[in-house]
Amino acid sequence: MDQPVQLIGPDGTATAESRYRRDLPPETLAWLYENLVVTRDLDVEFVNLQRQGELALYASCRGQEAAQVGAAACLRKTDWLFPQFRELGVFLVRGIAPGQLAAVWRGSWHGGLDFTGKCCAPVAIPIATHALHAVGAAMGAQRLGENSLTVAFLGDGATSEGDSHEAMNLAAVEKVPCVFYIQNNQWAISVPVSHQYAAPTIAHRATGYGMPGIRVDGNDVLACYAVMTEAAQRARAGDGPTLIEAVTYRMEPHTTSDDATRYRNARELEEWSARDPIARYRTYLQHAGVLSERLEKRVQARSARLKTELRDAVVGAPDPDVGELFDTVYAEITPVLSVQRAQLRAELA
Repeated sequence: MDQPVQLIGPDGTATAESRYRRDLPPETLAWLYENLVVTRDLDVEFVNLQRQGELALYASCRGQEAAQVGAAACLRKTDWLFPQFRELGVFLVRGIAPGQLAAVWRGSWHGGLDFTGKCCAPVAIPIATHALHAVGAAMGAQRLGENSLTVAFLGDGATSEGDSHEAMNLAAVEKVPCVFYIQNNQWAISVPVSHQYAAPTIAHRATGYGMPGIRVDGNDVLACYAVMTEAAQRARAGDGPTLIEAVTYRMEPHTTSDDATRYRNARELEEWSARDPIARYRTYLQHAGVLSERLEKRVQARSARLKTELRDAVVGAPDPDVGELFDTVYAEITPVLSVQRAQLRAELA
C-alpha cells in the first residue's frame, strides 16, 4: 500500500508493474495526451482571465492533470461525478464547456447548470460536503438497480473534515458503488500533509472503514486510468467502495488569492517539476510510436478553439447582479435576507 502504483516512470519509460494494463489502443493513448495538454492550456487561460479581472477567483490544477484526466477517462458517461473546485481535467473529459465553468468563477447564478446534464454535480466549494452527496447518490443507484457508480473527488485537506469520515464509513457499511478519489497534492492551502494525519498514508485509512485502499502515482496518467478502472469494476460488481490516494502536487498557489511563497520553498517546486505528468507521458508516447506531428497539430487546434470559446464567454460579459446572492437561496426571500440585501446595495451605491 505504501508504494504508489506506477506504470510510467519519471523518465517516461515503462515500469516493471505487471498487475495493471498499459496496452491501451493507440487512439486512447493519443486522446489522453490531448486532454492533458488542453487541460493545462485552459488552466493557464483561466488564471490569465482572473488576473485581468474577468473572474472573481480561480483554483489552478497545474501539476494534477494526469490524476484528473486518467481517473475520469475510464468512466462511463452515466457515472455520476462529484467534484470539488480544482477538477478542470475532469470537466474537460466529461464535455463541460469551459465557459460554463467560468460562470462558476464569476459568481453567476447559472454557473453549473450544464453540469448535471453531463452527470456531474456542480462545483463544491465547501470542503468535503459533496462526499456525502456522492454516497447518497450511490445509495440511490443501488436501490434503483442501476449499474452505475459515483466518484467523490477530494483533496488531502478534505480527509481532515468530518464529512469525509461520515461519508466513507456509511459507504462501507452500506457497501455502495462509490469511489473516493483523493488527490493528495501535498498541501491543504498552507498546511502540509505531514500535519494532517499520523497514519503512514491516506490510503491506510481505508482499512479502518472496511474498504480497499490503494495509492497511485498521480502524475502517471496510465496508472490513474488503470487503478480507477479496477475500482469502478469492483463497484459495479457490488463489492462496495474503494479509497484511492493519487499522489501528486499542486504547482500553483491554492487559489489566485493565495501566496504560496509564504509557506513552501523553491526546492520543493523544482523536485516536483521534474515529475511533470505531461512531459513524462509525452516521452512515453514517443517511445510507443504514438506521438506524431498530426497529433500535436490536433491538440493545438482544440486548445486554441476552447481558449477562444472561453474568452468569448467571459470578456465583456455583464457583471453578476449582487442581488442574485439573496434572490436564489429560497423560493421566497426571508425578511432577514431582504434587510441584508438592502444593506449591501446601499453600501455598493
